[in-house]
Amino acid sequence: MSDLPPKRSIKRWLVTTNHKDVGVLYLGTALFFLLFGGVLALIFRAHLWKAGGTGLLSNDQYYQAVTGHGLLMVFWFLSPIASGFANYFVPLQIGAKDLAFPRLNALSYWFYLFSGVLMGLSFFQGGSFSGGWTMYSPLNVPMYNSVMEVTAGGNMTILALVLFTISITMGTVNFLTTMHRSRAEGLGLWNIPMFSWSWLLTIWMMLFAFAALLAAVLLLSIDRIFLTQYFATNEGSSLMWAHVFWFFGHPEVYIVFFPALGIMFETFQTFTGRRLVGRKWVIIAMVLVAVQSFLVWMHHMFLSTINLPIKTLFMATTIGISLPFDLMVFALIYTMVKGRVRFTTPFLFSLGALLLFILGGITGVFLGAVVLDYEFRGTYWVVAHFHYVMVSGVTALVGGLYYWWPKITGKMYSEKLGKLSFAVYFLGFNLLYFPMFLAWETPRRVFHYPEGTQVYHQLATVGAFVLGLSFLLVFFTLGKSLVSGPDAPDNPWTFSRTAEWAIPSPPPLENWPDRPSYASGKLEFVDDAAAATDGGVAHGKEAAGTAAVSHEEEHADHASIWPFGIGVATATFFLGLSGMSPYVYSFVTEHMHAGEFVTLSDSAPAKSIVYPALTAIGIGLLAVTLFQFGREQFDAPEMAVAERWPFGGINNEKLGVWFFLASDVVVFGAAIGAYIFMRIHGGWHNWHLDSITMAGLFNTYVLLTSSFAVVMAHVMAERGNKKGLLASLGVTVLLGFVFMGVKAFEYSSKFADGHYWFSGIEYSLYFVTTGLHALHVILGLLIALFMIYRIVSIDAYLEDHMPVEYFGLYWHFVDIVWVFLFPLFYLM
Repeated sequence: MSDLPPKRSIKRWLVTTNHKDVGVLYLGTALFFLLFGGVLALIFRAHLWKAGGTGLLSNDQYYQAVTGHGLLMVFWFLSPIASGFANYFVPLQIGAKDLAFPRLNALSYWFYLFSGVLMGLSFFQGGSFSGGWTMYSPLNVPMYNSVMEVTAGGNMTILALVLFTISITMGTVNFLTTMHRSRAEGLGLWNIPMFSWSWLLTIWMMLFAFAALLAAVLLLSIDRIFLTQYFATNEGSSLMWAHVFWFFGHPEVYIVFFPALGIMFETFQTFTGRRLVGRKWVIIAMVLVAVQSFLVWMHHMFLSTINLPIKTLFMATTIGISLPFDLMVFALIYTMVKGRVRFTTPFLFSLGALLLFILGGITGVFLGAVVLDYEFRGTYWVVAHFHYVMVSGVTALVGGLYYWWPKITGKMYSEKLGKLSFAVYFLGFNLLYFPMFLAWETPRRVFHYPEGTQVYHQLATVGAFVLGLSFLLVFFTLGKSLVSGPDAPDNPWTFSRTAEWAIPSPPPLENWPDRPSYASGKLEFVDDAAAATDGGVAHGKEAAGTAAVSHEEEHADHASIWPFGIGVATATFFLGLSGMSPYVYSFVTEHMHAGEFVTLSDSAPAKSIVYPALTAIGIGLLAVTLFQFGREQFDAPEMAVAERWPFGGINNEKLGVWFFLASDVVVFGAAIGAYIFMRIHGGWHNWHLDSITMAGLFNTYVLLTSSFAVVMAHVMAERGNKKGLLASLGVTVLLGFVFMGVKAFEYSSKFADGHYWFSGIEYSLYFVTTGLHALHVILGLLIALFMIYRIVSIDAYLEDHMPVEYFGLYWHFVDIVWVFLFPLFYLM
């Protein structure tokens, strides 16, 4: 399937892989989750109308609403709406026809959508997770929660986060490959538009930060479903969760805010009529923030037992990261001062975002000081500061929606309605969040507060409903535009300067009439077919006027049903997995020994045959859809002429594999780091895990030999030797099965001795870490078997041997990980 149905067809949106369609899907879905999370906020704000609560919600319902609101806004709204803008406009701004891997882009969207569906369903599966959006240990594990959370609801929330982080990883790999290898000729990294710059740094942070979150929620889901002991012990579990979560959590603040900052840069330039003041220094400041964001996470842990010198060091890094932001703020102010400001709706939202962010940043400096943090931590001061930073980003994102609406839809909106929506928004925002500074002594996430602060809470509740009304005005304004608004010109903004405004509104399917080029220092469209005879270059407005003319050098596919199919299959599998706790619970109660640190509820959760059935159906659907995904012929050619620094020497697929492995390094690094942290915390020599050293040594030789077999497979593919290629891959598969057989022998030996994954923290660490590695081996075996099938059926990889090399990179990585695991679990 390659041709796209019309946009009015539902089928179009199920099969599309085009970046603009996927961008629209992201934007629409993110706005839905904004409404979902906003309704939850209005419900619990109404509950907070008076001290002690109004009785609108029960205690557990209140905690579920607060937790669900936080999770939905931080994960399912803020990052995805930025992904929607990036999907639509980054390829346009850098001169690409699509993202490097269109089907992977569609798959990342479907994983995002179905993760949100799972999150919504969790409320109807005995109750959603209610331990706060930060999911602090030990409140995040079953033994410290109600029986309700041992079953599907709480588990489903965590599994939804697992699926969401997988979606994010796919998206980051795709964007990084595209932005580093598909920029138009002459467009160096230094000269890409500011929104694209902000997104490039965002996805670099995402690549590592979300990998840490993936490791955390994977371990947490295993704790909840299989009753391992990572976050359930009194041996450092809470501190370990805080380290892993906040290593993600603080970069997430900048992951959320950077795209909003990029929109502010674009709109300030457009509506002041001048280039951003100090542009190169702003870019350098953003790079510094992106790097520093991974060096400040411990300021969230000032109340823990970490020693004072380390706290002081992190206080310095926290205050230090504010300095580059000072430069960015002054750059925006000077740009406005030196330009001719036009107070359009997009500019008003961007200016409002700047004002709100300044207040949020100033109040955040208080929390960066250790002494003051002792007083403010866990109070509404943190809530107010957090929202003044994060929701100021939302303010700019709404401005971006107004800014690019004419380009996406081809329709103009009413400026009067747009400005009215901003006025109501700005009033509601400050009426909601500023009183929280005045009621700062209120404990966060608790509905019991001093009666003396009741008036501030009532003001905040009124503000919440006013803010909600402003979003309804935004939707009404844009909806009215879509139905009856005047047609938008290709460029409705006089001083816009980025490439998306040089083509029609909305843009054509293939984006460009000919190949975009900046080789002359300005945007031109080069007709490569005509260039051989008469130069074939269209300049400026002439290029914009001819943008609707299609010039196809090479047809690219835009449709595939299999990303949607894989999304359905994965969601079905996770839905079934969420209800498997009762079966594990029964097994644990039968095999648990006296004295083992496993705390179970007095009453066992009820079993339901529905969940095992869904798990089995999901696995079956995954097998079918992944197989068909691999078989499908889908053409997404690389740009023939493009800027590729600093990755000019390798192709898109290989670079994508390297980016994926970089994120996987963080996942394994977190798992191995958890092992080292917990072992040191409990005493390195107090380790009571009896490993079969010879089995580990034998498996080490097996995997190293399998790596040699993969190298031979690559050599045979280069030579076009089909028999040699089959034999080498066959040996790799055989050695992989030998490895798994030895691993099964080790596990069965442990079980025979009465040692299970729940028998103690050392066994949890052993089974989970080596099991995560074994899962990678299994995935590698499935890939190798599929490659053998393709070689036998269609003589694959004999002319194009690169896929064998990509598989080799993955397999060698898995082997290297084992080289680290062997001494940790078998020799030390």
